[in-house]
Amino acid sequence: MTRRHPCLWLMTDERLGDALFPAITALPRGAGIVFRHYTLAAGERRALFERVRRIARRKGLVLVLAGPPSLARAWRADGFHGRERGGGNLIHTAPAHNAAELARAARNGADLIFVSPVHATRSHPGAAALGPARFAALLRRAARPVIALGGMDPRRARATKRLGAYGWGAIDGLTPR
Repeated sequence: MTRRHPCLWLMTDERLGDALFPAITALPRGAGIVFRHYTLAAGERRALFERVRRIARRKGLVLVLAGPPSLARAWRADGFHGRERGGGNLIHTAPAHNAAELARAARNGADLIFVSPVHATRSHPGAAALGPARFAALLRRAARPVIALGGMDPRRARATKRLGAYGWGAIDGLTPR
């Protein structure tokens, strides 16, 4: 890692609804946002991304677009979130749910690997959570810094940090109530 990357990440999706902007506003300077909103029509998604981008720039936040690096570059994101290779000077974050995906993300040059679900989460209902022991085992195999996802909140983030996680991300855990 040649540059400092955020260790706190807000994952966005349609579920946030009207809480999206309060969640972004509550983030500390230097935090990151992974903009997803996959189900929106292309024009709607782009317009919402632009609103988020303006706020992110004003607040000093890192904004990563879920999708291919070419789209992230076209939309002037700071990086891309996905399994693709490439991206040049863009920050590359990648998802992983097991050891094979963790290794593939590192081979594809990810700067940060988002490992999930550490705990049960509404984002993946019914998915088996890794739990602390399996998460720790994956961390030992990680060739890149790991961001813990899935049912995360500040208390659980401290626990994953003790296990060796670089940081954490959430939807609900970072959404003001």
